[in-house]
Amino acid sequence: MVDADTVHRLLDWPGAIEAMRLGHLKDKPTIARLALDQPHEGGHPDMMLAVPAWQAGEALGIKVVTSFPRNVETYGLPTVDALYLVFDPHTGKAQAVIDGEALIFRKTACDSALGASFLAPPDASRMLMIGAGALAPYVIAAMRAVRPSLKHVSIWNRTPERAQALAATLQAAGTPAEACLDLDAELPQADIVISATMATEPLVKGDLVAPGAHVGLIGSFTPQMREGDDALLRRAAIFVDDYACLERSGEFIEPLRSGVITRDDVRGDLFALCRGEIALQPGTRPTLFKNGGAGHLDLFLASHLLGRLAPADQG
Repeated sequence: MVDADTVHRLLDWPGAIEAMRLGHLKDKPTIARLALDQPHEGGHPDMMLAVPAWQAGEALGIKVVTSFPRNVETYGLPTVDALYLVFDPHTGKAQAVIDGEALIFRKTACDSALGASFLAPPDASRMLMIGAGALAPYVIAAMRAVRPSLKHVSIWNRTPERAQALAATLQAAGTPAEACLDLDAELPQADIVISATMATEPLVKGDLVAPGAHVGLIGSFTPQMREGDDALLRRAAIFVDDYACLERSGEFIEPLRSGVITRDDVRGDLFALCRGEIALQPGTRPTLFKNGGAGHLDLFLASHLLGRLAPADQG
């Protein structure tokens, strides 16, 4: 059993991001997905998701995650809970049960940071974090790991008090952060814009994004959700962690259907980026990276974590 503290201790940012990059240099794992939900009137449904991934001869695991959006206000519990199970890829014998929430926080942040390591301006100094939920501090830390040049982090949240609380926590830990109230005014100032929200109406207006800036979208994990508008899709050079998100995310479903963009406008995925298959030309066009959270990314980090476990961490 691997608890949350052990996950966070062993998955340091440089090591975890590099492990994810190296995972993309091997054959792509086989992935499946099973989702069940119970709808609620006037809100997001309760969901249960199971995502197995198998990299032949290398790694085998499955993520089981629940999302109950009313947990915080009704029970005082987190929205998301999860477990990750790792098996020996040769014998099928169970090897570890990992705290899934901690692994998801690290995986999600590493995913966006790995994309930014290729796509964000090398000298980026200002970051805008949209959303101040539990994931936000991990994303900010991972971004600073791949762009040490970041000198200022602005945080916007639909509830300003949460942005202020996160900014204060980060400041106390030595990260130069402040809350902002005017999202539209902050967008043109940012070299890196990261959005991690449950928004169903776009928050990132493409016409306001600075030339050459990098936009990372993490929310919009259902067809009903969306964080970037049509103008952003038209302006940006678009990349995804995995092409499967084109069929699952509201970020793309309607824009593809209505002709705002075509599939050919998506320039590549993380496999192509990590393998150097895309010639990246710096310019005035923003870059967009959609974090869909594909199941092989969890497997890469879970396998890396297993390799870092000392005997005292096991059992």
